[in-house]
This record gives sequence, structure tokens and C-alpha cells, in this order.
Amino acid sequence: MALGSDLETKRERLLERLRSFESCAVAFSAGIDSTVLAKAAQLALGDRAVAVTGVSPSLADGELDEARRLAEWIGIRHEIISTGEFANSNYTQNAPDRCYHCKSELYLQIEQIAPRLNVRVIVNGANADDVGDYRPGMQAAEEHRVRSPLLECEINKAELRQLALDWGLPIWDKPAMPCLASRVAYGEEVTSERLAMIDKAERLLRAQGLRTVRVRYHKGDLARLEVPAAELGRLIEEATRQTLVDDLKALGFRFVTLDLEGFRSGSLNMLLPLEILNAGG
Repeated sequence: MALGSDLETKRERLLERLRSFESCAVAFSAGIDSTVLAKAAQLALGDRAVAVTGVSPSLADGELDEARRLAEWIGIRHEIISTGEFANSNYTQNAPDRCYHCKSELYLQIEQIAPRLNVRVIVNGANADDVGDYRPGMQAAEEHRVRSPLLECEINKAELRQLALDWGLPIWDKPAMPCLASRVAYGEEVTSERLAMIDKAERLLRAQGLRTVRVRYHKGDLARLEVPAAELGRLIEEATRQTLVDDLKALGFRFVTLDLEGFRSGSLNMLLPLEILNAGG
């Protein structure tokens, strides 16, 4: 599918913006946003671009392997680092600004290796659709002088998928895969054990043939399952329902619920006070 003239203009603006940096490190999670950005950086800068993937218990199973495969496919240098956000109680106590502390740690780690990588600028995959949502990680980016070329060029999520398809990226239709900590209700401690429970539970749902899934962790080891509304019926079929209940309880959940409203990104933000949400906009 050919790109429209408006998106072609944005694509060229993106490549020119990246060239102006002379070199860059892409915060690379293997999601659609950072993958498109990594591809653009490689096209614009060649060996002067590097993708950096942070690894911690909040990274879902298989995502590191995916990052390795994609970096190799794109042809961009790839660096893997360990991040230490779990040593920070401001992160693990899981207040609404949790993401700020996570991103601060990631950007700090990239800053520390930037001289060795010989890069001048750190870039992230924030895009035009991120404006107005509650995203405390954007504050961390500002404090660490991290650039957001996709946002600067006004490229939204739908346009990112078009660019990915045009560039032949194999994950052009990959569902969003935010970090596992984003599934834990604010105020509930983030622990590696809870994240492992969530990760295994989501793999069980994907084994049912579902691509877009969320297992939200709530107080009392309660799992709230979110799947697209059109797929709800599959999970209440008796055999499937009982198997999922048994399997999730075996993982450590005491209660298993199905959200009848269906999947929606960032649903835990509905629990935040209005003043916090308004501040994020």
C-alpha cells in the first residue's frame, strides 16, 4: 500500500530530523513505536545509530528475543543493558508516577554508556497519540534531554503502522506490549513474583488464540482479564473458562474475573484522581 503524500512528507521530515542528530541511541523495546524509530535511525544514520534494550523483570517473556531478531533484521547495532528500577522503592511502591522512575533509570543507564557507544542524542518512541494521555515517563525524557522524533514530526500510531508496513517490518500489526508493571493497579507493590504471574497468565490467554490481552493485577491477588469485546464469548465457554480459572489459580491468583467492557489501553488510569489525569494532559 502506497503512502499518502502527507505521510511521505512526515517520513522525510523524520529522516532529516534524525540526520541532524549526527548519531543517536534509540530506547528500543521491540514495540511498534521504537521499532519504526530504530529502522528510521538506521536509514538516516547507518552505523551511527544504535538500539538499546533495557532488561528487568518488567520485560515480558520473549520480548528480548524479539528485540534481538528485529535489530538484526533492521541491521542496527544493538546493545542490551540491565536496569535497576526494582532497587528503587519509589518504583516498587507503584504510585501513579511509577513510570517516571522506570524511564529515569533507563535514560540514566543509556547516558552512562553513550560515550562508549559514541552517540550524541538519546531518542524514544513517543508519538503524536501520546499527547494528552497521562504519561509521567515523558517528564523523565524531558529531564534527561531525550528527544521524541516521532512526536516532533507529528506521526501517530496509525501512521507508524503504515510506515512499518511500507518498510516491510514484520511487526507492523503487533499489538501494543507495554511493560508488565503497567498491569499492576496503582498502590499495589510491584514485585518480580507478581510480574511473573501476570506474564504467565497472559501467555495462557494467548495460547487460546488471542493476540491482544491484558491481565490486570488488583488487591488480593485478583486477576482482571481484558480481551477485545468480540472475543469475550470464547473465554466463557465452559471448558475454556474452567481451564483458565484452574491455571490462573495455580499461578497464585485467588480470584479470576473477566472484564465485560473488553480491552482498552491504560484502563488502570481510570482509578487515578482527575487532578492527576489533568496534570498529565
